[in-house]
Amino acid sequence: MRDEVVALCIVVGSKGSTPQERGAKMLVLGDGKTIGTLGGGCVEAEVRRRALELMGAKQSKLLAFRLDHDYGWDDGLICGGVMDIAVEIVDREKVPSYRELLEAVRAGRSAEFALRYEENGSAKRYVEELGPPPMLVIAGGGHVGQALGALARGLDFQVTVIDDRAEYASADRFPSATARIVGEIEDELRRIPIDPQTYIVIVTRGHRHDGSALLSVIDSPAKYVGLIGSKAKIKTIFDDLISRGVSPEKLARVHAPIGLEIGAVTVSEIAISIAAELVAVRRGLDGKSARPMKMSAEELARWIDGAEARAGRA
Repeated sequence: MRDEVVALCIVVGSKGSTPQERGAKMLVLGDGKTIGTLGGGCVEAEVRRRALELMGAKQSKLLAFRLDHDYGWDDGLICGGVMDIAVEIVDREKVPSYRELLEAVRAGRSAEFALRYEENGSAKRYVEELGPPPMLVIAGGGHVGQALGALARGLDFQVTVIDDRAEYASADRFPSATARIVGEIEDELRRIPIDPQTYIVIVTRGHRHDGSALLSVIDSPAKYVGLIGSKAKIKTIFDDLISRGVSPEKLARVHAPIGLEIGAVTVSEIAISIAAELVAVRRGLDGKSARPMKMSAEELARWIDGAEARAGRA
């Protein structure tokens, strides 16, 4: 093994408006290349520069950034918040502990990552629970399922696709899937392990298959269950399941119609709307309406008033 030194940069604290929040990470390699992101812009460039200096000195350090004109003028990123970024220098001596974390995650186990740093003379500790990527089960390998599978892998989901047609659960259609299962969809859904970190998307080719698939997982502990279809179709399926003894309370946890409302029409747009909802659930925003990230008219007006006042004092 080479005596290579790298810098692990982690946002350990943030206040106000910032491009990334606590937990965001970036790895700086010895040649200056980076993996991951802290939100881009001048802050990321400055962290990279200072991380390279710290790597040369083999010194870990906490960096604090106030996101005003000092770190926003070049690219317009004037957020107004504060970011605390711990730079941990990882050398040969620290590799074994990181390798243990990696092996645990690869084995499907959770592991605790702890980082100690100093802030204003006081010892601090950043802790994060690491685990294997969540599993996304796509019930139905049609056009929407295929498009979603391609997106989800890039979002760090382990993808399992199920279809009763071998050509639709193939490596050609799902090259990055962890598992491709051919069989009766409702039967296979009952066989696969489902835990509280499992996401299930039901996008089969018809009402009968969708209803049977939903019935197979309605009592599961899955974190997310989504069902594609119009509101009329959803109501028909729900009426049938209620007649078969499924409670309205269980149906209420189903995301149906599936996806966030973004005006999606094409297959790719529908897949994006579903992927966006998966991210929202994963990040703890389930049940909150999607909204644009742009400034509201009121926020813009306040900013203009403030800019005019600052200009008047200049």
